[in-house]
Amino acid sequence: MSTLARTARVAPSVRPAEAEARSSTLASLSLPLDPWLVLALVGLAVCSLLALGSTGQGAAGSASYYVQRQSIYLGIGFAAMLVISRLDYALLRSYARPIYALLLLSLLFVFALGSSANGSVRAIQFPLFSFQASEIGKVLLIVSLSGLFVERFRQIREPRTTALLMLIALIATMFVIIQPDIGSSMVYVVIALAILFVGGTPGRHLAAILALGVLAVTVVLFAAPAAGVHVLKQYQEERLTAFLHPNQNAHKQGWQQEQSKIAIGSGEKTGAKTPTQSALNFLPEAQTDFIFASLGERYGFVGAAVVLSLFALLIWRLLRILTIAKDLFGATVTGGVLAMIMFQVFINVGMTVGISPITGITLPLVSYGGSSIMTTMLGLGLVQSVYARARSTNARKGRATPATAS
Repeated sequence: MSTLARTARVAPSVRPAEAEARSSTLASLSLPLDPWLVLALVGLAVCSLLALGSTGQGAAGSASYYVQRQSIYLGIGFAAMLVISRLDYALLRSYARPIYALLLLSLLFVFALGSSANGSVRAIQFPLFSFQASEIGKVLLIVSLSGLFVERFRQIREPRTTALLMLIALIATMFVIIQPDIGSSMVYVVIALAILFVGGTPGRHLAAILALGVLAVTVVLFAAPAAGVHVLKQYQEERLTAFLHPNQNAHKQGWQQEQSKIAIGSGEKTGAKTPTQSALNFLPEAQTDFIFASLGERYGFVGAAVVLSLFALLIWRLLRILTIAKDLFGATVTGGVLAMIMFQVFINVGMTVGISPITGITLPLVSYGGSSIMTTMLGLGLVQSVYARARSTNARKGRATPATAS
């Protein structure tokens, strides 16, 4: 038989496969994005650049330096979100164990290769950027723990299943605490609790975990120090408890919160005409941890309200997507991303007004930092993938969910 004849026989079976692959690719590219979520994301990105532009000289350079670098981070992050949103998130479920192993390895690499900053070893320095494993680890934990949860869903009412899943999360959390990065370790625990809650873990299991958590915090921050035993370093204990008695150490551990409250108060309704706290560097970490205070000083109550409204819009859409997810894995992933963002917003904003402890937790999409931006964008990319697949599935069933459904 000639080569031409063999080719003619093979072609009919190959062309449909190629056509199907092209059709699948085009279908993936045409999947919808949640427009309200994108609106919230873009709005917060603009607020970030405006807030950074109003700060003074930082540790790395002038305000323009931070604005330029943040613009690059946001651009790369948005591109990454778009790429992730076009992929099928369900494929990640099969790789839960390798992803968890990658999480632990990345945290271990920080101890071996990381550089010290402010008494902590949290990031690996590269020529043009730094890689903070504990930040990216939040998304890795969400994906891996969600996958492992779905695997054990049939045994979810057994206490040992809940204990095992929490232990998996706490192992990664301990690596983060050792760095030390208390703020990120708190986020890890909240992510684990959110995944268990969304997945339907019995309430008595969650209540037991919360009770143990309250007991542990009481012992570590109050009972043990009173007995002369320090589980954490003394400065960490003071930072975590300073908000309870701000006037006792206003010139030491309470200095940052006092300056933050002064900055927010001086902003009044529409912002101070001549910002001093952030512009003159009275406010520490004005570009990162206390960016909300910088924004409040420069743009006042109106600016702060706009930022909080955008976060409310973002959280509403995440809740909406959680309810329409086509499977348990998608719901738990969305729940993990929702918990990560909500908790960080609450702690960071609360920290600036003196109602929560100083933990180093950044304000998602607003605080300066490539690792923080990428983490949030990757998480939102996964959520957009959940949304797109849910819309696609419902459309095929003949009951499409409106793009801006309530």
